[in-house]
Amino acid sequence: MRLRSVDVTEALKRAKEFGSNQSTDAGTRAILSLLISIIEMFIQTFGANSRNSSKPPSQDPNRKKSRRENSGRKPGGQPGHPGSNLAQFEVPNIIIPLNIDPQSLPKDKSFVEQDPLCRQVVDVKVDIVVTEYRAQVLVDQDGNRYVAQFPGGVEAPVQYGPTVRGQVVYMSNFQMIPAERICDQMSHHHSLPLSVGTVININAEAARNLAAFAKAAKIALLKADLLHHDETGVNVNGKNSWLHACSNSEWTLFSLHQKRGNEAMDAIGILPIYAGLLVHDNWQAYFKYQCEHALCNAHHIRELTRAFEDDKQSWAGEMIALLLVIKKEVEATANGCLSAERAAEREKEYDAIIQHGEAECPLPATPPDQKPSRGRQKRSKSRNLLERLKERKRETLRFMVNPLVPFTNNLAERDQRMTKVQQKISGCFRSFDGAQGFCLIRSFISTCIKHGVSVADALTDLFRGRLPDFVTQILICSPPDAVKA
Repeated sequence: MRLRSVDVTEALKRAKEFGSNQSTDAGTRAILSLLISIIEMFIQTFGANSRNSSKPPSQDPNRKKSRRENSGRKPGGQPGHPGSNLAQFEVPNIIIPLNIDPQSLPKDKSFVEQDPLCRQVVDVKVDIVVTEYRAQVLVDQDGNRYVAQFPGGVEAPVQYGPTVRGQVVYMSNFQMIPAERICDQMSHHHSLPLSVGTVININAEAARNLAAFAKAAKIALLKADLLHHDETGVNVNGKNSWLHACSNSEWTLFSLHQKRGNEAMDAIGILPIYAGLLVHDNWQAYFKYQCEHALCNAHHIRELTRAFEDDKQSWAGEMIALLLVIKKEVEATANGCLSAERAAEREKEYDAIIQHGEAECPLPATPPDQKPSRGRQKRSKSRNLLERLKERKRETLRFMVNPLVPFTNNLAERDQRMTKVQQKISGCFRSFDGAQGFCLIRSFISTCIKHGVSVADALTDLFRGRLPDFVTQILICSPPDAVKA
């Protein structure tokens, strides 16, 4: 790391050599050690970026942005691209015949009419449809009044129907449109006077209607062979809470809790009884659970990049190259994993790099005149990373021997990305209940997308009391007490 014309890394190295010199008096060494610790702390804080840490690109304004080079191609689809276009409808709603003006035709010729040349204009027409239920009322000779029963869900003298409520939830939770703008949209385009309170109440109703989905999601995730898990901070009324994302290629379930670790995971109720493969970062709370584990190598590569670039650890560069080569090799195989012989060879290369790291990044030595400190000796970030890769070799390399295991935990991170978008738009949730409702609705939306189900249709059906088939099938095929929702 350089600061203007000063090579900070080299200057720190010389300072450490001077501080370890026994000819330097003890007071100077103590002050120098303190200053070096402070400088290293600042380097670690301000030297972190989106390439070498978990810092997101949105919070890294000085990141290197790759400039797109001019390819020389014209905009749009290229030759050979299948493309798509708007096709004519077989049965149009409105047909307007266009006849030739007889005066424009020659007078001395006869004509035979052929099939007309058709052009279609596709437009959208939104109409308000008001359905009035008129319940019969009968009164007997004794004055007793009998009223016909209204359909389920028809409870007020006037209320919004499932399509309106489904659209409100769609705009609020899928398109992330703020409540005030949803009210403007419904008022300007549909002449429906919604209020912000109505939007909030409709979202709360949607969350209540998804209780069966939450139960089905837990059942499906517990049965899955592989799960991804991650957590991210959520601002709820100015206080930090944690959104826990548990997902795979077919199901997503977001759960909100005030804690991040095992207390939250135990309360959510999936990981304590899950028996499959769990992909995650190296958060130690995960290793409490007895399932098999696989670590995210995207996290490893970012940390190795920091060790290679900032701490000048050559073993870290070698490890990055090895992991990426193994990844490419696995992707080229037909069955998604290496043979036992090839995996053993790659493990030997992995072990050799770890041995190189042990020599290049040893444990910090205790000065002869200083008593050994009690407890675990303080280590550098590079040393901690080296020890973790050594201890968790099996979890790090599991992707090369098990075709189910991916190279990264990106699926969970992608699933929860839209929740961060919501935070950027709205700043925070006003209540914990509202945040929980949002998490459940986003879980449903994400799962519908994974199953190829229209989100708009699914949300509309939700207010008709209907859930998609993939939810009802899970509930039908599972015993009533399969999992507590």
